[in-house]
Amino acid sequence: MTTKKNDFVELKYTGIAQGNVFDSNIEEDLKKMNTREKPRKTIVMIGQGMLVKGFDDALEGKEIGKEYEIKVGFKEGFGERKRELVKTIPLKIFNEKKIQPYPGLVLAMDDMIAKVITVSGARVITDFNNPLAGKELNYKFTIVRKVDDEKEKAETLFEFLMRFVPPEMEVKEKVVVTGVKELGFFMNAIKDRFEKLMGKELVFEERKPTKEEKAEEKEHVHGPDCDHEHNH
Repeated sequence: MTTKKNDFVELKYTGIAQGNVFDSNIEEDLKKMNTREKPRKTIVMIGQGMLVKGFDDALEGKEIGKEYEIKVGFKEGFGERKRELVKTIPLKIFNEKKIQPYPGLVLAMDDMIAKVITVSGARVITDFNNPLAGKELNYKFTIVRKVDDEKEKAETLFEFLMRFVPPEMEVKEKVVVTGVKELGFFMNAIKDRFEKLMGKELVFEERKPTKEEKAEEKEHVHGPDCDHEHNH
């Protein structure tokens, strides 16, 4: 049995660039990244851009349970390095944020990951390129199984399209999500794409917030400290 586009599959994989593991959901490989993260179950829909293009393309026509190794050029990976993404930033901008920049420091700026290259006088040269841009990637992967469970498919699509799975969901002829009014805005935003990929209608049913949710919302809007910024 081989895979085809739009199949949902569970993967075990490791991504390597220049001899170093940069991504994996296999415990022993994850340890090589010096991270405390635990391996996460990875389910994707083939051909929908849930992975870098070269890796995504390679999942078609593969046997279940067989290990594969592929090379992905930078154009099909994280793209090329762009000179315009290496920027000179005044040191005072870092000082205002109480950050002491030094070469090698990696931080989030303007919703992007940036790496400090050099600090000279009042200027900080900072690279906003993806750390893997311009690099050839190697992936080792095994497709563990095809996913047929409708609930798992729906969860995969919610995770991909919204970055979270609604807590109250039922999957039968339709996918019915129940929640407070605000959740309905998210459902509306992804409805067309979700239905196209899932092949089922997405229905949202509003329910009244519980006392706890109301209290939380009130707390969120009015305080306790009105000057406090909420970071999501």
